[in-house]
Amino acid sequence: MLLNQQIQLSLRMLWRDFRSGELRILAFALIIAVGSVTAVGFFIDRVQQGMESQAAELIAADLVVASPHPLPDNYRQAALTRGLQVVDTVNFRSVILVGEKLQLVEVKAVGNGYPLRGQLRVAPTAFASEAISESIPAAGESWVEARLLQLLHIEPGATVSLGQRMLTINKVLTYEPDRGGDFFSVAPRLLINIDDVAATGLIQTGALVSYRLLIAGKRSDTVDYQGWLTTRIQTGEQLLTVNEGRPELRTALQRAQDFLALASMISVLLAGVAIATSARRFAQRHLDATAMLRCFGAAQRTVISLFGLEMLWLALLASTVGAVLGVLMQVVISQIMDQLFLTNLPLPTLKPLLLGYASGVMLLLGFAMPPLLGLRQVPPLRVLRRDLVGRGVATWQMYLTVVISMGLLLYWQIGQLRMVLFVIGGMMFAVALLTLAAYVLVRVINRLRQSVGVAWRFGLANIARRPGGSVIQIVSFGIGIMVLLLLSTVRTDLLEGWRRSLPNDAPNHFLINVQPDQVDAIQQFFKNEGMAQPLLHPMVRARLVSINDRAVNATDYQDEQAKHLVTREFNLSWSAQPQAGNTIDAGQWWKTTEHGQPLLSLESKLAQTIGVKLHDRVGFDVNGSIVQLKITNLRTVDWDSFKVNFFTVSPPGVLEQYPSSWVTSLYLTAEEKHRLSGLIKQFPNVTIIDIEAIMNRVRAIMDRLALAVEFLFLFTLLAGLAVLYAAIAANLDERRFESAILRTLGARRYLLRRGLIAEFVTLGALAGMLAGTTATALAWVLATQVFHFPYIPQPWITLVGTLVGAVGIGAAGLLGTRQVLQQPPMQTLKRT
Repeated sequence: MLLNQQIQLSLRMLWRDFRSGELRILAFALIIAVGSVTAVGFFIDRVQQGMESQAAELIAADLVVASPHPLPDNYRQAALTRGLQVVDTVNFRSVILVGEKLQLVEVKAVGNGYPLRGQLRVAPTAFASEAISESIPAAGESWVEARLLQLLHIEPGATVSLGQRMLTINKVLTYEPDRGGDFFSVAPRLLINIDDVAATGLIQTGALVSYRLLIAGKRSDTVDYQGWLTTRIQTGEQLLTVNEGRPELRTALQRAQDFLALASMISVLLAGVAIATSARRFAQRHLDATAMLRCFGAAQRTVISLFGLEMLWLALLASTVGAVLGVLMQVVISQIMDQLFLTNLPLPTLKPLLLGYASGVMLLLGFAMPPLLGLRQVPPLRVLRRDLVGRGVATWQMYLTVVISMGLLLYWQIGQLRMVLFVIGGMMFAVALLTLAAYVLVRVINRLRQSVGVAWRFGLANIARRPGGSVIQIVSFGIGIMVLLLLSTVRTDLLEGWRRSLPNDAPNHFLINVQPDQVDAIQQFFKNEGMAQPLLHPMVRARLVSINDRAVNATDYQDEQAKHLVTREFNLSWSAQPQAGNTIDAGQWWKTTEHGQPLLSLESKLAQTIGVKLHDRVGFDVNGSIVQLKITNLRTVDWDSFKVNFFTVSPPGVLEQYPSSWVTSLYLTAEEKHRLSGLIKQFPNVTIIDIEAIMNRVRAIMDRLALAVEFLFLFTLLAGLAVLYAAIAANLDERRFESAILRTLGARRYLLRRGLIAEFVTLGALAGMLAGTTATALAWVLATQVFHFPYIPQPWITLVGTLVGAVGIGAAGLLGTRQVLQQPPMQTLKRT
C-alpha cells in the first residue's frame, strides 16, 4: 500500500474511531498529559527565571566580566548592540585620611545604574533604619559602612581624603547586593562615584585594581552575549554568572529546581500510565478490525503503519489542544500569582511549548505502540474464530520500550540524570512490587469470598475470576495513588524538611579577620554580653599549585568553573572532627594518631570539578612555602546551614605555623545587633558580615517553591483522574457482558450495584495500601539520596492510602460503570 493511501486510510480510521468513542479516553488522557506538561513547563520556566533573577543579586547583574586590567571597549559595545545594560565598577584598597587618622578601606567606585540586579540600602546614621536607594553617590560624595564611622569616631557629614580627592560622607551603606559572598574584605567599604576615581590619582602602574563590567538584560540576549564573550575572553579575565554566588544560595536554587522537576515528573508518569492503560483497551477492541484488514491482504507492516499513523495524528491533534489548554492554565495561574504572591515574573520561553508537543508524541507512541504492536500477529482466521488473538508483543519488550521512552522524556524535561534514574528505578520497583503483591492478594481474596455476604461474594468473585485484569487494575490504581501520595509527601514532609534545614535561628552574621590572640577575648566579650559564645574556626590563605606533583594551570581545564577555582585562593582550615552537617562520601576521617600528618579532606564537588580523587597529592602555596597534602576523604558540605564550612580541611598540627585568621558564624537578634558597636571598638580589625538579606532570599525561594508545588499538585490530580478513568474503562466491555448475562438470569440491579461497589472498594483498598508503602519508601530514597536531608517515614501514609483508595476508587468505579447497569441486557447481547 502506497504511503499516500496509508495516510488517507489512517485519517479515516482516526475519524471513525473518534466518532465511535474508541479514542475518547486515549485523547482525554493525552490532552490532560500535554496540558499538564505544558502548563507546568511554562510555570517552572517563569519561576526558575524569577529565582535566577534573585540569584543575580549576588553579583548585581546577570553576567560580570572581572579583570585586573581595564576591560576592552568592545566588550561594552557588544553588550550594548544586543540591547543589554552595562555598568562599570572599580575596586581597590587604599587609605583615607581624617585629620591625623589613617584608615585602610575597600574602595568601590560605581557608575550610574549600579546595581543592575538588586538594590542598595542606606541609612542616615549608624544602626538607624535603612531604606532603598534609587541612586549612587554623587561626585564628591561617599557612602561608608557603619564600622568605618566607629573606627574613626566620626559621623555622616564628615570629610575624608582619598588620595588627592576630598569626599563628604553623607550616608551609611547597609547593603550591597554583590558583596554578600565577599567574606574576605580586610577593611570597611567606601562607596564612591566612578567619576571620582581619576581625581584621586591612586590608579597607577602596578596598582592592585579589580575592574568589573556588569551586564544585564533579556535572557536570550545575555546567553548570546555570553557565547560571544567566551571565545574572546583573555588570560586573567573571568566571566562570572549567577552560579558564582554564595554556595548556600546556589544550593538553594538547585534544590528548588529539583523539587519542581520532581513534581513535573510525577504528572508525566501518571499521564503515561493513563495512556498505556487506554491503549491496551484500544488494542483489544481492534482485534476484529485488524483481522478484516488481514483478510483483505494487508501485510503485518501495513497494519502497524496504519495504526502508527493514526496514533501520530491523534498525538498531534491532542497535543495541540493540550498545549492551548496548558497556555491558558499558565496564564490564569500566573495572573493569580502576580496579584497575590509572586510579582514581576518574567515571560516564559518557547521551550515548554516544544516540550509539550514532544511529550505528546513520545507519550503516545512510547506507551500506546507496545500494545498496538500485538495487532500485527492477529490471524485472518479470527473473523471465524473469536478466540484467536495472536501471539502479541513480548511483555519484556513492551516494558523496555515504555521505560526507555519515559526515561528519555524525563531526562529531556529536567536534565537531572540522577533524579531520573532514582524515580524510574523506584517506579519499576514499585510496579514489580505491586504486581507481585496484587497476585498474592487476588489469590487470598479467592479463598475469602465464600465467607462473606452475597454482594461482597459477587464483587470478590469478579476480582478472582479475572486475575490478570484485576492485577492490572490494582497496579494502575496503585501507581496513581502512589504518585499522588508521593507528591503529597513532597508538599509536606520533604519540603518541610528543607525548611527545617534553615531554621529561624540559623546564623545570620559572620565575624572574619579575627586574629589568633583575639579568639579567647572575643568569646569572653559575648559571654559578658549574655550572648551565646561562638565557635571560631582557623583559616589559612593558600593557592593550589600542583596535583600529583604536576603544576596546575587554568589552560588545562575546559570548564570555566574549574578555571576559576584553580586560579583563586583557597581557605585551608584544620579540625579534629568534621563539621556538623558534613558527610563523608569516600575515604575516612583522620584518627587522633594521624594529627600532624599532611592529610586533606576535600569537598566532593570541588574534587570532581578540578579532577582529583582519593589518595591524590595536592600542593598549596602557603605564604611562600609549598605544602603537599594527601587526600584521605571527600565530603558533602551542608551549605544550607549557613554555618562556617570549608572546601579544604587538614588535621591539627599541619598548618598552625602559618599566618592565619579565624572566622565564625552566629545568630544575632535585632536587639543583639546593637551591641556590636562595643565589639567593633574593642576589636577594630574584625569585620562583621550581615547575611540576613541572603538568608531572606533563600527563604523567599522556599516560599515560592512551596506555592509552585501546590499548583503542580492540581495538575497531577488531573492526570490522576485520567489514570482512574482509563483503569475503570479497561474492562468495561467485559463487565457489560457479564452484567447482561446475570440480569438475564434474574439478578437484580441493586445486587449488581452492591457487587460493583464491593469490587472497587476492595481494589481501591488493596491498591492504596500497597501505594502508601511504596510511596513512603520512594520518599525516603529521594530525601536521603537526592535532596540530602533526614527523613522519618510516616506510617500514617499507608493508612491514608488505604482509606483514599477504598473511598475514592469505590465511588469512581461506581460512577464509571453506571452504564453497565443502565444498558438493557438485550442490547448488549445483540452487539456481542
